[in-house]
Order: sequence, then structure tokens, then C-alpha cells
Amino acid sequence: MSNTLSGKRIAILVTDGFEQAELTGPKDALEQAGAKVEILSTKEGQVKGWNHDKPADDFKVNLTFKSANIDQYDAVVLPGGVQNSDTIRVDVDAQQIVKKADSAGKPIAVICHGGWLLVSAGLVKGKTMTSYKTLKDDLINAGANWVDKEVVKDGQWISSRQPDDIPAFNRELIQALSA
Repeated sequence: MSNTLSGKRIAILVTDGFEQAELTGPKDALEQAGAKVEILSTKEGQVKGWNHDKPADDFKVNLTFKSANIDQYDAVVLPGGVQNSDTIRVDVDAQQIVKKADSAGKPIAVICHGGWLLVSAGLVKGKTMTSYKTLKDDLINAGANWVDKEVVKDGQWISSRQPDDIPAFNRELIQALSA
């Protein structure tokens, strides 16, 4: 275990229906690098992950979006999963978190359908990013430059397409937080 990210605190924003690998892959990599990772959600208690179209494990929520203070975090991670992403994209508190993180220059790392929150928060215009292929039109229509790559970095933003891209996504995120 490395302590590259010792002292760093990372917020992962999810609710029920997130793609489990897109939470556990980054969370495990960040923790192995020494970061403290917390799950923020629409609700207290637990959230349920999914493995594609099947229910998976429950995860403890550390704080609700409403009670979280983004100033206390060094980065935000947005896993995908259709149900998760469709729910949090319209959550005003989640939108405020990503808006504040973006304006503070904090890394925002998004994978798969997680970009919907950034679209709804009005943040993607002029950004180069990737996503799961079904979000391509949404991102382009919101003003993003969409590219089909394993991982894309634009300023403090990091984006990936799908679970297969998680190793590259994790490397880019850890590198950004180590700088």
C-alpha cells in the first residue's frame, strides 16, 4: 500500500443503481494509495450497487449530498449506472457539489453515465470528454467535445467510458491527485 495520497479526501457521489465496479474500482485504488474515500448520496443509510442489470451489494453512506461540504474534499468521483445517474442528475444538492468542485479547480472524475450530472449542472460546454456511447449525443448537445477514448483528461476533469476502462481511469485520477 502506497501513501501517495495520504491526507487526501475523496467524495464519491452515488445513489441506488450505480454500476458497482465503477465505485469499487476507483474506491479501492484511491484507498490503496492512501486517500480517505467517502460515499455521498441522496439519502442516509445504504445504497445498492448493480452489476450491469442485476442488483449487487449494499454500501454504507457517509454523508448526504445536503450535509456534505465540498470544501473538505480534494476530488469528486461520479460512477455511472443508468438508475443512479438519472436520479442524481436532477438532485440540486449534487449539482451544487459538482459546481463548487469545478469552480474550485478540484478534480472531477466521471465514468460511464456519470456525466449526466455534469450536463444537468450546466458544466460540460467546451469540455473534451468521453462517456458510455449512449451519452454521446447528450454531451455533444450540451456543448462538450465527445471523443471515444479509454480515458480523457481536460483540465481537472477525467472521464472514461465503461468498467473496462477503470485501470486507466484510476491511474489518471491518482496521477492528478498526486500533482
